Amino acid sequence: MEYRKTVRLKDGRECTLRNGTREDAKAALDNFCLTHEQTDWLLSYPDENTKTVEQEAQFLQDMTAKDCAVELLAELDGKVVGMAGFSRLGEREKIRHRAEFGISVDRTYWGLGIGRALTKGCIECARSAGFTQLELEVVADNENAIALYESEGFVEYGRNPKGFRSRVSGWQELVLMRLELDG
Repeated sequence: MEYRKTVRLKDGRECTLRNGTREDAKAALDNFCLTHEQTDWLLSYPDENTKTVEQEAQFLQDMTAKDCAVELLAELDGKVVGMAGFSRLGEREKIRHRAEFGISVDRTYWGLGIGRALTKGCIECARSAGFTQLELEVVADNENAIALYESEGFVEYGRNPKGFRSRVSGWQELVLMRLELDG
């Protein structure tokens, strides 16, 4: 699924949201490792990333070719500063309508509107792909992210009190959220 959009950030700069390409693989991997090092709210730690640059290049290429998934990069001043995407939860008929969403933004750029722009871009793409529900899990302590998701229409539908086991803080509660896309 192809996507490209330029958005104006809160500080007046323009940020481009677009599909990642093979050429973005190293920058995307570097951003992944950086963002996963900057916060304890993401799914994994940088040392758990086993992808090579070539594997990331293939992943980005494959995601653009799919009509039921997307991986968007936020590019600011020639640098990848955030990534977001979604993919189908599964191929079985009973769950084909559901997609799972994930996002990360370089902490240096928090508060500029990049997370909101990436979220909106993924919602737009998920709708055009025909999904009727977009889902995510967010650490309960991540109040800013929860506020963003709620402002975009996501609603909480449950909690997992031991969803993550952090190396830093122990158990982390996950908030399960969903957005109905067909309403």
